Amino acid sequence: MSTPAKQPIYLFADSQLLFWKLRGKRLLEGVIASPTDAPPAAAYIGASNGDREEFYAIFEAAMDAVGITERRMIRASFGSEDREFMERAQLLLLAGGDVQQGWSTFEKTGMKQQILDRYAQGATLVGVSAGAVQLGRRAVVGTEESASLELIDVFNLVPALIDVHDEGREWARLSRIVHMLEGTVTGLGIPTGGGIVAHPDGTLEALRRPVDEFSWDGTRIKQSILLPTEKE
Repeated sequence: MSTPAKQPIYLFADSQLLFWKLRGKRLLEGVIASPTDAPPAAAYIGASNGDREEFYAIFEAAMDAVGITERRMIRASFGSEDREFMERAQLLLLAGGDVQQGWSTFEKTGMKQQILDRYAQGATLVGVSAGAVQLGRRAVVGTEESASLELIDVFNLVPALIDVHDEGREWARLSRIVHMLEGTVTGLGIPTGGGIVAHPDGTLEALRRPVDEFSWDGTRIKQSILLPTEKE
């Protein structure tokens, strides 16, 4: 039996791209690689926001828009029915909220390993806000005003430090961390309304808005821009 091909990973700053159309077609249409003729199933993982129903309702509306009727909120308790559903879901969405809260739940419940397993088995991963951060190499805990910023290891499926909707402060926190780590990791700042597609071959594609990329050249921070091929 052949190994399923890994799918692109979608990183969204917020929920806007769940409804965005690209060349007249909703972005989420066709992103699911279903190995069978069965209708695709989509799992919403709400651990980072405490399984808030109003955020799940946004996910449901997005799934309605692309015709995915089989979906489920995977709750932080991660019971047997949630585990069974995730095992067959072709789309896994990691919701926004508190990065550290969600990551702690992933580790304590075993959800972390099942997410990794499903990705290896060909499922498509979408991270929204905190979920996008969690799919990167490491996550920053704390604010720019903090005396010290803590880093935690996260999924590392996208080999970069991800930050979202902090363009108003010109990505001060992200550039500070890249500087502190002196070239061991690059930083990607995804602005409000924007996103990134991380392809399996390592290439990155900006969606809708320019993405700021930060790196260390040995003496200073270098900033470059990833431009989207289509803005609207």
